[in-house]
Formats: sequence, structure tokens, C-alpha cells
Amino acid sequence: MIIDLQNNLEDIIKDLEIKFPDIFKTKIQDDFKNNPYTKYFVYLKDNKVVGFLNYYLIYDRIEIVNFNVLENYQNEHIGSSLLEKLIELGNEKKLKNITLEVRIDNKKAIYLYEKYGFKRVSVRKKYYQGIDALLMEKELM
Repeated sequence: MIIDLQNNLEDIIKDLEIKFPDIFKTKIQDDFKNNPYTKYFVYLKDNKVVGFLNYYLIYDRIEIVNFNVLENYQNEHIGSSLLEKLIELGNEKKLKNITLEVRIDNKKAIYLYEKYGFKRVSVRKKYYQGIDALLMEKELM
């Protein structure tokens, strides 16, 4: 089940921060307070967080900030479901595009994005601690 995380869902927020400690260096509540554009989709399985997609909804576009599924739950269509939900949102709101950066060596993620129509736009040199990133875009309009 996918939920649209709001800043008042304390139990789910705590579960996210515990399961993905390397990603959430700052508190999610602070993200909601300090960034009016930040949004989250969270995937729950048996009422437990197993994946999430953090994105910015900025006027006429979406930027994927963080996207992760726990390793034990990969290959169960969870990442695809989250991405489909985001694309559906973008189409409903008649947004221009969805963009993201992905490590150039993350073949699994690149395959997923390309499967959903994302195109490689450019390379960002040394974007991730010295590792190049691909800038990818999916046009919606």
C-alpha cells in the first residue's frame, strides 16, 4: 500500500528514519518545516515501511530527491509502484516533467527509470562523492 506521507504521521516517519539511517541525516519533520516543496510517498507492507520516494513538487515539475526500497523487498514491484504513482500524480496535475540524478553505476535504477520512459539528458561529473551521475528526465506534457 502506498501512502502520501504528511508531516503528522509520526509512527511512519520514525520507521522511515530508523530503516534508512544513512539517508535521513536530518529529521523528516525538519524537511517538512523548512521546505514547502518536499513530498513523500511511502510503501507499507504488513504496516511496515519497506520503501519510499521523496520528491519536490516545484510549480510545474517534479524532482526526485531520494528513492529507496529495502534490499529484502527489492524485485517485488515496490519501486515500480512508487514510480508509477509519481508519474500518475504528474499527469493528473498536468506537470511538465520529472527529473532526477542517479549514480552512473546504479544499473538497476537506470534500467527502472528507462523502463518508465526517462531519457538520459547529461552527465554530472563527480556528483556523488566523486562518482558521476546521470541527469534523467521524463517529459509529461
